[in-house]
Amino acid sequence: MDYRKAAQQVYDSIGGKANIVSAAHCATRLRLVIADNDKCDKEAVENIDGVKGVFFASGQLQIIFGTGTVNKVYDEFIRIAGISAATKEEVKQAASAKTSLWKRAVKTLGDVFVPIIPAIVASGLLMGLLEGLCKVFPAMADSGTYTILHLFSNAAFVFLPILIAISAAKVFGGNQFLGAVIGMIMIHTDLMNAWSVAGAESIPTADAWFGLYKINLVGYQGHVIPVVIAVWFMSMLEKKLHKIVPEIIDLFVTPLVTVLVTGYLTLTIFGPVFSWIENGVLSGVQWLITLPLGIGAALCGAVYAPTVVAGVHHMYNALEAGLISSNGVNTWMPIATAANVAQGAAALALALKTRNNKLKSMALPASLSAFLGITEPAIFGVNIRFMKPFVAGMIGGACGALVAGLTGIGASAYGVTGLFGYLITTDYTLQYTLVIVVAFAVAFGISWILFKEERQETAAVQNGASAVAAGAEGTAVAKCAETAEQADASDGAKDVVGCPIEGEAIPLSQVKDETFAGGILGKGMAIIPAQGKVFAPFDGTVETIFPTGHAVALKSTDGVEVLIHVGMDTVKLDGKYYTAHVKDGDAVKKGQLLVEFDKDGIAGEGYDITTPVVITNTDDYADVEAVRTGMTAVGETVIEVKKQAV
Repeated sequence: MDYRKAAQQVYDSIGGKANIVSAAHCATRLRLVIADNDKCDKEAVENIDGVKGVFFASGQLQIIFGTGTVNKVYDEFIRIAGISAATKEEVKQAASAKTSLWKRAVKTLGDVFVPIIPAIVASGLLMGLLEGLCKVFPAMADSGTYTILHLFSNAAFVFLPILIAISAAKVFGGNQFLGAVIGMIMIHTDLMNAWSVAGAESIPTADAWFGLYKINLVGYQGHVIPVVIAVWFMSMLEKKLHKIVPEIIDLFVTPLVTVLVTGYLTLTIFGPVFSWIENGVLSGVQWLITLPLGIGAALCGAVYAPTVVAGVHHMYNALEAGLISSNGVNTWMPIATAANVAQGAAALALALKTRNNKLKSMALPASLSAFLGITEPAIFGVNIRFMKPFVAGMIGGACGALVAGLTGIGASAYGVTGLFGYLITTDYTLQYTLVIVVAFAVAFGISWILFKEERQETAAVQNGASAVAAGAEGTAVAKCAETAEQADASDGAKDVVGCPIEGEAIPLSQVKDETFAGGILGKGMAIIPAQGKVFAPFDGTVETIFPTGHAVALKSTDGVEVLIHVGMDTVKLDGKYYTAHVKDGDAVKKGQLLVEFDKDGIAGEGYDITTPVVITNTDDYADVEAVRTGMTAVGETVIEVKKQAV
């Protein structure tokens, strides 16, 4: 492709230099912060040669070009714009400054609650499995095995304030162990358990602030927002004390004062005030969901997708955690499932109806990922571009959520929606199925009816050729394609890609990144690493190794192009924990060490270490198929690439 032409088109489409705040790139995306989003012609950017996807996220305009291309387009872009290259951190700061206080607050909530999702999911799934087994084997409820496993299943919920406190301390830049202490104070055994208050004859109290008023000595089991507020204050206080306390006594004075002041304020002010506010919010949500005839639930299902577009959907993590903590049932999850499935169904209708192969190849995998709970590829890559499918998804989401509201179903955990939601809705299997079916059917049907593809004039027509000639040419092309497809059916020639990292192979759709999960960069699979070494999956050449070492692009001697991206969003680590053993242009042999990384260090920083292995030139082949899941050794075949018929 013409990199300079692509860069010039991006430059022109976003409003020129006057509208550029900063620019950077990662292994796959051009990341721009622009002053006025309204001056950006997003549709024009989407139609630029080489662009595989465009979306606004976290205050950035992210343009997906793919590995090996984005760096070349970026180099041309900064030359054309006459700007200096920015670091990822500078772009992140610029983007953050652009976003509203409300969006920053919502994102912060997401940053706090998303990392603890695995713990909640594990407990919720175990709880659901135990309940299911007890229905089949009633005697199990009286067994010692049940007693032990039940202890495991509710541990995360019993000590949820501590998990939240640790995560919040990390987000706010405080000491995570001091954060844990604040969480422990809030559910200390000397306080009355909050879940025992309803049946108690009396509640213990204590004087606060020299007898000005009394507080109830009740723990904060079932609350989440008071913990976040308390740890936020703790972190701000700790950082302030580090600046003003002399270094020689800082180790002793700062932790003491931090815990003493924060703990007292938490039990006397933060806890009582914000638990009251939180109770009001949760009561309001529950009231809305349970409005007569399911009207409130339907409204929630309709507005869910727009909140994803606005980037404020992370607030639902806090809401779901609060619902589970307060009554053990997450009634929001089925509503989210209805909205997600509906957007996937709308994208699927478009994929089946469109004649545009590029759009079809994007819409189909995007729809499938939405059914698994990852909607960004369907929403940003397909539906919002044409709007009618997006509206169809909103209507389908409302109808599915209406069923959820009428049946009153709920989940035992959060962080899982779509088809995987069956694992945490074991008490409502039939109702949950009905929610999915209704959301899918309505959204698919409306999208199919409303979507009308605008026919593009062919090059022949543009050059003055007759419509008859154009039609004949189209028929000839179709016949050639049919012949090639028939020939390909008998052509078994394949190339194989070996596993580059020892670990657990999983489908690409399970990766928690919309670009990879949606297949925007190509088909493939992913590895959850068991060790921190990346090896060459075949004989070939290093096309690009990113300066930070977190991603490497290779090309086999047979022409297969592969991107190995170690971890999600790990470009932000700026090379920390990564050591590259090759450079651009190096010839490599299968099994040769390419990169070493500290997987525990990366995970300890809060990053997902799941590693996508993607065939970036998927369109050059008849088929790309991941052929293995589960624990996989280095060198074992994980992807088969079927060649096109000649």
